[in-house]
Amino acid sequence: MIMGLTGGIASGKSTVSALFVNKGAKLVDADVIAREVMLPGHQVLAATVRHFGQDILFPDGTLNRAKLGEIVFRDPEAIQTLNDLTHPAIRQEIRSRMQEMDTLEPERLIIVDIPLLFESNLQGMFEEIVVVYVPREVQLARLMERNNWSREQAEDRLNAQMDIELKRSKASYVIDNSGNLAHTEMQVEKLWDRLGLL
Repeated sequence: MIMGLTGGIASGKSTVSALFVNKGAKLVDADVIAREVMLPGHQVLAATVRHFGQDILFPDGTLNRAKLGEIVFRDPEAIQTLNDLTHPAIRQEIRSRMQEMDTLEPERLIIVDIPLLFESNLQGMFEEIVVVYVPREVQLARLMERNNWSREQAEDRLNAQMDIELKRSKASYVIDNSGNLAHTEMQVEKLWDRLGLL
């Protein structure tokens, strides 16, 4: 089975995907792939620099993510342009990796962690979709603490994504990650059993 996993920023998707991996699932992580296409020498980074300018690079040629974030996160058109430059290559690599894993081990659960799964309209790729949920106020608090951001900076990032309550309503399954780790582990265990996974 290939299952999509998504949620909002700072909802704890990585924690939940790691719990599934610990139980034996395979993981395709869209964030890892997104970082790979922005490495020096990759055509996606080159195209991004052509559009947004050399200022988004550090002197060593690596991407200055904070600088790029400042440019795009308050400008819906800039976000769309960045998505148009990056998403096709990321989607292609996601499909390639999940198909390869499924071919090698068709009986194993494959978790595909995609933060913008619904925003990118990728739900058709998956048999089931898990949403990792925390209320918006928890997202804000975690973002401000984790990234040392102001409330305004955190809200800018949240506003660039689909509202977490809407994502929750679109899920096949919801993992509520607003409690402690043991509470989250229990929900993963229950879902694992419900899916009949060994």
